[in-house]
Amino acid sequence: MKAQRHAKIIELINSNDIETQEELTTLLGQSGFDTTQATVSRDIKELRLIKIADEKGNYKYAVKSANDELKLSAKFSRILEETVLRIDVSTSLVVIKTYPAMAQAAASAIDNMKWDEIVGTIAGDDTIFVALKTIEDAEVFCQKVREILSV
Repeated sequence: MKAQRHAKIIELINSNDIETQEELTTLLGQSGFDTTQATVSRDIKELRLIKIADEKGNYKYAVKSANDELKLSAKFSRILEETVLRIDVSTSLVVIKTYPAMAQAAASAIDNMKWDEIVGTIAGDDTIFVALKTIEDAEVFCQKVREILSV
């Protein structure tokens, strides 16, 4: 049922300018999917739908394309390139030094890369602690960051 509802949501947003969750819930109901706004909200998150501006400047739901993902990944990589000074590994903890006041932006970029090996990040003013699942994951993570930094 969930897969069918998700397919219908994609169909609806591709054929209608849907601005709110309530509109989407109503259209789903008219299509035979009796659901709540809370369920629609979860569906939107699971489907990773985004809001884009239409030609009139109103915002509507849209499907995030692979091209959008590539643009975001490039954006996050640029943030790391511009902010990171040094990266060091100690067991499954990685310490990243940034320019002053840049650690939170860099940590946010790292978080948004959605790399599976990361457990979490903590950012101060110019230092980020990245907790990883294993020592091997820490090495993999460092290699990924070094590749971005071309170091």
